[in-house]
Amino acid sequence: MHYDVVVVGGGPAGLSASIRLKQLSSSVGIDLSVCVLEKGSEVGSHVLSGNVFDPRALEGLLSHGGVGVGVSGDDGGGSSSSSYSWREALLESQDSYATPVTEDAFLVLTESGGSYRVPNVLLPRQLHNDGNYVISLSKLTRYLGTVAEGLGVEIYPGFAADEVLYSTNDVDDGRGVGVRGVATKDVGIGRDGVMKDTFERGVELLGRQTLFAEGARGSCSESIISKFDLRRGGGASNQHYGLGIKEVWEVPPEKFRGGYVQHTLGYPLQSSVTDRVYGGSFLYHQEPNLVLCGLVIGLDYENPYINPYQEFQRWKTHPAIRSHLEGGTCVQYGARVLNEGGYHSLPKLTFPGGMLLGCSAGFLNPVKIKGSHCAIQSGIIAAESVSLDVLRSRCLGRR
Repeated sequence: MHYDVVVVGGGPAGLSASIRLKQLSSSVGIDLSVCVLEKGSEVGSHVLSGNVFDPRALEGLLSHGGVGVGVSGDDGGGSSSSSYSWREALLESQDSYATPVTEDAFLVLTESGGSYRVPNVLLPRQLHNDGNYVISLSKLTRYLGTVAEGLGVEIYPGFAADEVLYSTNDVDDGRGVGVRGVATKDVGIGRDGVMKDTFERGVELLGRQTLFAEGARGSCSESIISKFDLRRGGGASNQHYGLGIKEVWEVPPEKFRGGYVQHTLGYPLQSSVTDRVYGGSFLYHQEPNLVLCGLVIGLDYENPYINPYQEFQRWKTHPAIRSHLEGGTCVQYGARVLNEGGYHSLPKLTFPGGMLLGCSAGFLNPVKIKGSHCAIQSGIIAAESVSLDVLRSRCLGRR
Protein backbone atom coordinates (compact mmCIF):
# COMPACT_ATOMS: atom_id res chain seq x y z
CA MET A 1 0.00 0.00 0.00
CA HIS A 2 1.50 3.29 -1.13
CA TYR A 3 1.00 6.63 0.62
CA ASP A 4 2.61 10.03 0.48
CA VAL A 5 3.30 9.91 4.23
CA VAL A 6 3.10 6.97 6.63
CA VAL A 7 2.88 7.84 10.34
CA VAL A 8 3.74 5.08 12.82
CA GLY A 9 1.88 5.74 16.07
CA GLY A 10 -1.51 7.33 16.71
CA GLY A 11 -0.55 9.44 19.73
CA PRO A 12 -0.50 13.25 20.04
CA ALA A 13 2.67 13.61 17.93
CA GLY A 14 1.62 11.33 15.08
CA LEU A 15 -1.93 12.68 14.85
CA SER A 16 -0.75 16.29 14.99
CA ALA A 17 1.64 15.59 12.12
CA SER A 18 -1.11 14.00 10.05
CA ILE A 19 -3.50 16.90 10.73
CA ARG A 20 -0.90 19.50 9.80
CA LEU A 21 0.00 17.62 6.61
CA LYS A 22 -3.63 17.65 5.54
CA GLN A 23 -3.91 21.35 6.35
CA LEU A 24 -0.84 22.14 4.25
CA SER A 25 -1.90 19.98 1.31
CA SER A 26 -5.37 21.53 1.35
CA SER A 27 -3.89 25.03 1.27
CA VAL A 28 -2.15 24.28 -2.06
CA GLY A 29 -4.97 22.23 -3.55
CA ILE A 30 -3.14 18.87 -3.54
CA ASP A 31 -4.65 15.94 -1.67
CA LEU A 32 -1.77 14.13 0.01
CA SER A 33 -2.50 10.59 1.13
CA VAL A 34 -1.63 10.18 4.82
CA CYS A 35 -1.89 6.96 6.81
CA VAL A 36 -1.59 6.52 10.59
CA LEU A 37 -0.77 3.07 11.96
CA GLU A 38 -1.82 2.56 15.60
CA LYS A 39 -1.04 -0.59 17.58
CA GLY A 40 -3.86 -0.02 20.11
CA SER A 41 -7.32 -1.43 19.51
CA GLU A 42 -8.55 2.15 19.16
CA VAL A 43 -6.95 5.57 19.04
CA GLY A 44 -6.01 6.65 22.56
CA SER A 45 -6.15 3.19 24.12
CA HIS A 46 -2.37 3.09 24.63
CA VAL A 47 -2.05 6.69 25.82
CA LEU A 48 -1.52 7.26 29.55
CA SER A 49 -0.41 10.47 31.21
CA GLY A 50 -0.97 12.69 34.27
CA ASN A 51 -1.85 15.18 32.70
CA VAL A 52 -1.43 18.91 33.23
CA PHE A 53 -1.57 20.16 29.69
CA ASP A 54 0.10 23.20 28.14
CA PRO A 55 -2.30 24.14 25.30
CA ARG A 56 -0.02 26.38 23.23
CA ALA A 57 0.99 23.75 20.65
CA LEU A 58 -2.59 22.48 20.27
CA GLU A 59 -3.91 26.00 19.81
CA GLY A 60 -1.21 26.62 17.21
CA LEU A 61 -2.31 23.50 15.34
CA LEU A 62 -5.98 24.43 15.43
CA SER A 63 -5.28 28.05 14.48
CA HIS A 64 -4.42 26.94 10.94
CA GLY A 65 -8.10 26.14 10.36
CA GLY A 66 -9.78 23.32 8.53
CA VAL A 67 -10.84 21.54 11.71
CA GLY A 68 -13.98 23.49 12.64
CA VAL A 69 -12.68 24.43 16.11
CA GLY A 70 -11.44 27.68 17.53
CA VAL A 71 -8.18 28.09 19.39
CA SER A 72 -9.27 29.80 22.57
CA GLY A 73 -9.08 27.86 25.81
CA ASP A 74 -11.47 30.36 27.41
CA ASP A 75 -15.17 29.68 27.12
CA GLY A 76 -17.04 32.06 24.92
CA GLY A 77 -14.30 34.03 23.24
CA GLY A 78 -11.16 34.24 21.16
CA SER A 79 -12.15 31.67 18.56
CA SER A 80 -10.84 32.50 15.12
CA SER A 81 -12.82 30.02 13.05
CA SER A 82 -15.66 28.75 15.20
CA SER A 83 -18.05 29.74 17.95
CA TYR A 84 -16.59 27.16 20.35
CA SER A 85 -13.16 26.26 21.65
CA TRP A 86 -11.09 23.08 21.76
CA ARG A 87 -12.18 22.63 25.37
CA GLU A 88 -15.82 22.61 24.36
CA ALA A 89 -15.09 20.34 21.39
CA LEU A 90 -13.30 17.91 23.71
CA LEU A 91 -16.24 17.89 26.10
CA GLU A 92 -18.78 17.48 23.32
CA SER A 93 -16.98 14.72 21.43
CA GLN A 94 -15.34 12.79 24.30
CA ASP A 95 -17.35 13.82 27.38
CA SER A 96 -14.09 14.91 29.00
CA TYR A 97 -13.36 18.18 30.78
CA ALA A 98 -10.28 20.36 30.41
CA THR A 99 -10.14 21.87 33.90
CA PRO A 100 -8.15 25.13 34.30
CA VAL A 101 -5.43 24.93 36.94
CA THR A 102 -6.51 26.99 39.96
CA GLU A 103 -3.84 26.15 42.53
CA ASP A 104 -0.26 24.83 42.45
CA ALA A 105 1.33 23.05 45.39
CA PHE A 106 4.77 21.47 45.70
CA LEU A 107 5.27 19.41 48.87
CA VAL A 108 8.10 17.51 50.52
CA LEU A 109 6.66 14.50 52.35
CA THR A 110 8.25 12.96 55.43
CA GLU A 111 8.14 9.36 56.61
CA SER A 112 6.51 10.44 59.90
CA GLY A 113 3.45 11.72 58.04
CA GLY A 114 4.39 15.37 57.88
CA SER A 115 4.69 17.59 54.83
CA TYR A 116 6.36 20.88 53.99
CA ARG A 117 5.09 23.12 51.23
CA VAL A 118 7.70 24.87 49.09
CA PRO A 119 6.64 28.48 48.44
CA ASN A 120 5.75 28.95 44.77
CA VAL A 121 8.05 31.94 44.55
CA LEU A 122 11.01 29.59 45.11
CA LEU A 123 9.99 27.18 42.36
CA PRO A 124 11.44 27.47 38.84
CA ARG A 125 9.07 29.06 36.36
CA GLN A 126 8.81 25.74 34.49
CA LEU A 127 6.79 24.38 37.43
CA HIS A 128 4.24 27.20 37.34
CA ASN A 129 1.01 25.99 35.71
CA ASP A 130 -0.84 29.25 35.08
CA GLY A 131 -2.86 28.87 31.88
CA ASN A 132 -2.59 25.08 31.83
CA TYR A 133 -5.38 22.50 32.10
CA VAL A 134 -5.92 19.17 33.85
CA ILE A 135 -7.06 16.79 31.11
CA SER A 136 -7.27 13.16 30.07
CA LEU A 137 -4.58 12.81 27.40
CA SER A 138 -6.22 9.61 26.18
CA LYS A 139 -9.45 11.49 25.51
CA LEU A 140 -7.59 14.36 23.87
CA THR A 141 -5.87 11.85 21.59
CA ARG A 142 -9.24 10.35 20.64
CA TYR A 143 -10.45 13.86 19.83
CA LEU A 144 -7.39 14.48 17.62
CA GLY A 145 -8.18 11.19 15.89
CA THR A 146 -11.65 12.42 14.95
CA VAL A 147 -10.15 15.68 13.68
CA ALA A 148 -7.61 13.79 11.56
CA GLU A 149 -10.23 11.47 10.08
CA GLY A 150 -12.41 14.47 9.31
CA LEU A 151 -9.57 15.86 7.21
CA GLY A 152 -9.18 12.60 5.29
CA VAL A 153 -6.39 10.86 7.20
CA GLU A 154 -6.60 7.06 7.07
CA ILE A 155 -6.19 5.61 10.57
CA TYR A 156 -5.69 1.89 11.09
CA PRO A 157 -6.01 0.93 14.77
CA GLY A 158 -5.08 -2.57 15.91
CA PHE A 159 -2.08 -2.86 13.56
CA ALA A 160 1.45 -2.61 14.95
CA ALA A 161 4.45 -1.85 12.77
CA ASP A 162 6.72 -4.87 13.14
CA GLU A 163 9.51 -4.17 10.67
CA VAL A 164 11.15 -1.13 9.12
CA LEU A 165 11.54 -1.45 5.35
CA TYR A 166 14.69 0.00 3.80
CA SER A 167 15.60 0.86 0.24
CA THR A 168 18.86 -0.71 -0.90
CA ASN A 169 19.87 1.22 -4.01
CA ASP A 170 19.38 4.43 -5.92
CA VAL A 171 16.50 2.99 -7.92
CA ASP A 172 14.21 2.77 -4.89
CA ASP A 173 14.23 6.35 -3.67
CA GLY A 174 16.87 8.22 -5.63
CA ARG A 175 18.95 8.87 -2.50
CA GLY A 176 20.54 5.56 -1.60
CA VAL A 177 19.82 3.57 1.53
CA GLY A 178 16.87 4.95 3.45
CA VAL A 179 13.52 4.12 5.03
CA ARG A 180 10.75 3.43 2.56
CA GLY A 181 7.99 2.32 4.96
CA VAL A 182 7.02 -0.34 7.47
CA ALA A 183 5.41 -3.77 7.49
CA THR A 184 2.84 -5.07 9.97
CA LYS A 185 3.27 -8.39 11.74
CA ASP A 186 1.97 -11.66 10.34
CA VAL A 187 -1.07 -12.82 12.32
CA GLY A 188 -2.68 -16.23 12.82
CA ILE A 189 0.47 -18.11 13.86
CA GLY A 190 0.19 -20.68 16.65
CA ARG A 191 2.48 -21.03 19.64
CA ASP A 192 4.29 -23.81 17.82
CA GLY A 193 5.07 -21.45 14.93
CA VAL A 194 2.67 -23.21 12.55
CA MET A 195 0.29 -21.11 10.47
CA LYS A 196 -3.36 -21.47 11.51
CA ASP A 197 -6.46 -21.20 9.32
CA THR A 198 -6.70 -17.54 10.35
CA PHE A 199 -3.19 -16.75 9.07
CA GLU A 200 -2.76 -13.43 7.30
CA ARG A 201 0.46 -12.06 5.90
CA GLY A 202 1.60 -8.68 7.20
CA VAL A 203 0.98 -5.64 5.02
CA GLU A 204 3.67 -3.34 3.65
CA LEU A 205 2.89 0.37 3.95
CA LEU A 206 5.23 2.42 1.79
CA GLY A 207 5.57 6.19 1.87
CA ARG A 208 7.62 8.99 0.42
CA GLN A 209 8.25 9.90 4.04
CA THR A 210 7.74 7.77 7.17
CA LEU A 211 7.29 9.53 10.52
CA PHE A 212 7.86 7.48 13.68
CA ALA A 213 5.80 8.52 16.70
CA GLU A 214 5.66 5.23 18.63
CA GLY A 215 6.30 6.62 22.10
CA ALA A 216 9.13 5.87 24.52
CA ARG A 217 11.37 2.95 23.50
CA GLY A 218 9.42 2.25 20.33
CA SER A 219 10.88 -0.85 18.69
CA CYS A 220 11.02 0.55 15.15
CA SER A 221 12.36 3.90 16.35
CA GLU A 222 15.10 2.25 18.39
CA SER A 223 16.15 0.13 15.41
CA ILE A 224 16.40 3.27 13.26
CA ILE A 225 18.41 5.12 15.92
CA SER A 226 20.80 2.18 15.98
CA LYS A 227 21.02 1.68 12.19
CA PHE A 228 21.71 5.33 11.38
CA ASP A 229 23.67 5.98 14.62
CA LEU A 230 21.40 8.94 15.35
CA ARG A 231 22.38 9.28 18.99
CA ARG A 232 26.02 9.87 18.15
CA GLY A 233 25.02 11.90 15.09
CA GLY A 234 23.08 14.28 17.32
CA GLY A 235 25.77 14.40 20.00
CA ALA A 236 23.23 13.04 22.48
CA SER A 237 23.76 11.55 25.91
CA ASN A 238 22.26 8.16 26.69
CA GLN A 239 18.52 8.25 27.28
CA HIS A 240 17.23 7.70 30.81
CA TYR A 241 13.88 6.14 31.65
CA GLY A 242 11.35 6.15 34.43
CA LEU A 243 8.22 4.17 35.23
CA GLY A 244 4.99 6.06 35.83
CA ILE A 245 2.12 4.39 37.72
CA LYS A 246 -1.25 6.12 37.67
CA GLU A 247 -4.75 5.73 39.07
CA VAL A 248 -7.95 7.68 38.45
CA TRP A 249 -10.30 8.06 41.41
CA GLU A 250 -13.87 9.26 41.66
CA VAL A 251 -14.17 11.20 44.91
CA PRO A 252 -17.08 12.67 46.89
CA PRO A 253 -18.00 16.31 46.14
CA GLU A 254 -16.66 17.50 49.50
CA LYS A 255 -13.22 16.11 48.62
CA PHE A 256 -13.07 17.61 45.14
CA ARG A 257 -10.99 20.77 44.49
CA GLY A 258 -11.33 21.56 40.80
CA GLY A 259 -8.04 22.53 39.16
CA TYR A 260 -5.84 21.70 42.17
CA VAL A 261 -2.35 20.50 41.14
CA GLN A 262 0.09 18.92 43.59
CA HIS A 263 3.58 17.48 43.10
CA THR A 264 5.71 15.91 45.82
CA LEU A 265 9.20 14.70 46.63
CA GLY A 266 10.35 12.71 49.63
CA TYR A 267 8.35 9.82 51.07
CA PRO A 268 8.34 7.01 50.08
CA LEU A 269 11.24 7.23 47.62
CA GLN A 270 13.59 9.53 49.50
CA SER A 271 14.15 9.88 53.23
CA SER A 272 17.23 12.12 52.99
CA VAL A 273 19.05 14.27 50.45
CA THR A 274 21.64 11.52 49.99
CA ASP A 275 19.13 8.89 48.82
CA ARG A 276 19.90 7.90 45.24
CA VAL A 277 16.36 7.22 44.09
CA TYR A 278 15.05 9.60 41.45
CA GLY A 279 11.30 10.16 41.41
CA GLY A 280 8.25 11.95 42.74
CA SER A 281 4.49 12.04 42.60
CA PHE A 282 1.58 13.95 41.11
CA LEU A 283 -2.03 14.53 42.11
CA TYR A 284 -4.50 16.51 39.99
CA HIS A 285 -8.21 17.30 40.39
CA GLN A 286 -10.19 17.15 37.12
CA GLU A 287 -13.86 17.95 36.65
CA PRO A 288 -16.43 16.68 37.33
CA ASN A 289 -15.12 14.77 40.39
CA LEU A 290 -11.91 12.97 39.42
CA VAL A 291 -8.52 12.80 41.11
CA LEU A 292 -5.62 11.71 38.88
CA CYS A 293 -2.74 10.49 41.00
CA GLY A 294 0.50 8.69 40.36
CA LEU A 295 4.12 7.98 41.19
CA VAL A 296 7.13 8.20 38.85
CA ILE A 297 10.37 6.40 39.70
CA GLY A 298 13.60 6.47 37.72
CA LEU A 299 14.59 3.03 36.48
CA ASP A 300 18.20 3.56 37.50
CA TYR A 301 17.46 2.91 41.19
CA GLU A 302 20.23 0.96 42.92
CA ASN A 303 18.16 -0.95 45.48
CA PRO A 304 17.14 -4.22 43.79
CA TYR A 305 14.37 -4.76 46.33
CA ILE A 306 12.38 -1.65 45.41
CA ASN A 307 8.92 -2.53 44.12
CA PRO A 308 7.50 0.56 42.35
CA TYR A 309 3.91 -0.62 42.73
CA GLN A 310 4.31 -1.20 46.46
CA GLU A 311 5.95 2.22 46.83
CA PHE A 312 2.91 3.70 45.10
CA GLN A 313 0.60 1.98 47.59
CA ARG A 314 2.68 3.31 50.51
CA TRP A 315 2.55 6.82 49.04
CA LYS A 316 -1.26 6.77 49.04
CA THR A 317 -1.30 6.16 52.81
CA HIS A 318 0.48 9.44 53.57
CA PRO A 319 -1.94 11.94 55.19
CA ALA A 320 -1.21 14.58 52.51
CA ILE A 321 -2.37 12.10 49.85
CA ARG A 322 -4.94 10.02 51.73
CA SER A 323 -7.01 13.12 52.50
CA HIS A 324 -7.72 13.57 48.79
CA LEU A 325 -8.81 9.96 48.21
CA GLU A 326 -10.80 8.99 51.32
CA GLY A 327 -14.33 7.96 50.47
CA GLY A 328 -13.47 7.64 46.78
CA THR A 329 -13.26 4.74 44.34
CA CYS A 330 -10.43 3.82 41.96
CA VAL A 331 -11.99 3.55 38.49
CA GLN A 332 -8.91 3.27 36.23
CA TYR A 333 -5.24 2.39 36.56
CA GLY A 334 -2.23 1.84 34.38
CA ALA A 335 1.52 2.32 33.93
CA ARG A 336 3.95 3.37 31.23
CA VAL A 337 7.61 4.09 30.66
CA LEU A 338 8.83 7.70 30.39
CA ASN A 339 11.81 9.38 28.71
CA GLU A 340 13.67 11.37 31.35
CA GLY A 341 16.91 12.34 29.60
CA GLY A 342 15.59 15.70 28.43
CA TYR A 343 17.19 17.96 25.84
CA HIS A 344 20.69 16.50 26.10
CA SER A 345 19.42 13.01 25.26
CA LEU A 346 17.71 13.97 22.00
CA PRO A 347 19.20 12.07 19.04
CA LYS A 348 19.44 13.42 15.53
CA LEU A 349 15.80 13.60 14.47
CA THR A 350 16.09 13.08 10.72
CA PHE A 351 17.28 10.20 8.58
CA PRO A 352 16.88 9.30 4.90
CA GLY A 353 13.17 8.78 4.36
CA GLY A 354 11.73 10.05 7.63
CA MET A 355 11.85 11.59 11.10
CA LEU A 356 11.44 10.80 14.79
CA LEU A 357 8.61 12.55 16.65
CA GLY A 358 7.38 12.88 20.22
CA CYS A 359 8.60 10.36 22.78
CA SER A 360 10.19 8.24 20.05
CA ALA A 361 12.83 10.95 20.09
CA GLY A 362 12.49 11.82 23.79
CA PHE A 363 10.57 15.10 23.76
CA LEU A 364 9.66 15.09 27.43
CA ASN A 365 10.76 18.06 29.51
CA PRO A 366 11.58 16.54 32.93
CA VAL A 367 12.02 19.95 34.57
CA LYS A 368 8.59 21.10 33.42
CA ILE A 369 7.12 17.60 34.08
CA LYS A 370 5.40 17.80 30.69
CA GLY A 371 5.84 16.38 27.23
CA SER A 372 2.47 16.41 25.46
CA HIS A 373 2.87 19.95 24.12
CA CYS A 374 6.37 19.10 22.89
CA ALA A 375 5.02 16.00 21.16
CA ILE A 376 2.31 18.00 19.39
CA GLN A 377 4.78 20.71 18.38
CA SER A 378 7.24 18.12 17.06
CA GLY A 379 4.46 16.70 14.88
CA ILE A 380 3.62 20.15 13.52
CA ILE A 381 7.25 20.95 12.71
CA ALA A 382 7.84 17.53 11.14
CA ALA A 383 4.80 17.93 8.90
CA GLU A 384 5.92 21.37 7.78
CA SER A 385 9.43 20.06 7.11
CA VAL A 386 8.48 17.04 5.01
CA SER A 387 5.55 18.63 3.18
CA LEU A 388 7.72 20.48 0.67
CA ASP A 389 9.66 17.33 -0.21
CA VAL A 390 6.49 15.25 -0.47
CA LEU A 391 4.65 17.85 -2.55
CA ARG A 392 7.66 18.23 -4.83
CA SER A 393 7.90 14.45 -5.31
CA ARG A 394 4.16 14.31 -5.95
CA CYS A 395 4.40 16.95 -8.65
CA LEU A 396 7.33 15.16 -10.26
CA GLY A 397 5.47 11.85 -10.11
CA ARG A 398 8.19 10.11 -8.06
CA ARG A 399 7.63 7.41 -5.47
